[in-house]
Amino acid sequence: MLILKLLILITVANGTPVVIKKLLGRYFDYALDGGLNAMDGRRLFGPTKTIRGVVSAVLITTLVAVLLEFEWFVGAIIGCASMAGDLFSSFIKRRLNMPPSSMALVIDQVPESLFPLLVVQYLLPVTLMNILVLVTIFFIGELAISRLLYRLNIRDRPY
Repeated sequence: MLILKLLILITVANGTPVVIKKLLGRYFDYALDGGLNAMDGRRLFGPTKTIRGVVSAVLITTLVAVLLEFEWFVGAIIGCASMAGDLFSSFIKRRLNMPPSSMALVIDQVPESLFPLLVVQYLLPVTLMNILVLVTIFFIGELAISRLLYRLNIRDRPY
């Protein structure tokens, strides 16, 4: 049951910005990097990584964690670490000169599921095998869910 709850939290953390973007459009759509470029001249994260997305992911994941009977801070940590993984992915993709919102298999799925699991293992009885299984399930699940969200006109691009 713990594994399923963690999978739900990671999915919520990573899906919330997509849903919020669909609901709010351009409202409160401020780039997290403020348009800053890194030393290589490329955007730090890109225009699709927003303050609204990060804040909403952390808040909603915290709420869902409480509903799943975790302490609130477990949800906050998972939300923050998932967003850190997502930002890490975007940073790497910018360095590889990939356009914003482009898909990079593995780079897009692994950090946003691995980062929160590595952090939460110090709070919950999560083994390295649990982490491997969850990252694999999330990897496969995100590819399938992304296509479904695209067909439902929630996501802008199918992955």
